[in-house]
Amino acid sequence: MTDALFEYTIHLADNSLIMGHRLSELTGHGPMLEQDIAISNIALDYIGQSRYFFQYAASLKGLPASEDTLAFLRDAPEFKNFLITEIPNGDWSKTMMKLFCFSTYLYFLYQKLIYSSDKQLAAIAEKSLKEVSYHVRWSSEWIIRLGDGTKESNQRIIVSLQEVWPYTGEMFDLSDFEKDCRSENISVDLEEIQPGWRQKVTEVFREATLSFPDKNIWMQKGGKTGIHTEHLGHILAEMQFLQRAYPGCNW
Repeated sequence: MTDALFEYTIHLADNSLIMGHRLSELTGHGPMLEQDIAISNIALDYIGQSRYFFQYAASLKGLPASEDTLAFLRDAPEFKNFLITEIPNGDWSKTMMKLFCFSTYLYFLYQKLIYSSDKQLAAIAEKSLKEVSYHVRWSSEWIIRLGDGTKESNQRIIVSLQEVWPYTGEMFDLSDFEKDCRSENISVDLEEIQPGWRQKVTEVFREATLSFPDKNIWMQKGGKTGIHTEHLGHILAEMQFLQRAYPGCNW
């Protein structure tokens, strides 16, 4: 079970790390100062969550590994993050669509994970839930503002929905390590949280005058098993360069 728990914890850490890194690219590029600061703080929230998960994952192996080792010295096939976290930000509407779909998933996931039989995961989820609740509220307001705004903003959010939606199915695609953890009441039953996620998304889309996508749309997947888009390689090349060029460096 230790191996499955390690993989599950790494999966949670990778999701937050890669999403946080992607959002950090927008620092200094927000549409206005207030939103620039907000998106930067959200990026920090996710990176902070990833640190807790990485620290716990390192302790599970009992090896001289650290959060930095797990973040900076693994190659792309070893990462288990969702593909939605690694695809490019695009324009503001696409970033908001990515953030809304992902943070809403985490909101319902953490609501259940706080009851995990693994007390450390439960504690991290409880702390992270407060942050994610804000992310959902903030991003949903932007979805509504763009969808029910001008003709151009509405068209942009429609295009963003079409681009992002095929990456949402993977969030509820059960992996082997999740199945193993579920048998011990460690992880969350994804089928149990999916209806709540769909209801929340539907409510926001309705207010934003957006139509819920066809349920038969083909979904991308592979991130949980280490099969990624080419974008992750570019992210890691930038994120890991310093540590790989100067092993063990510190400030």
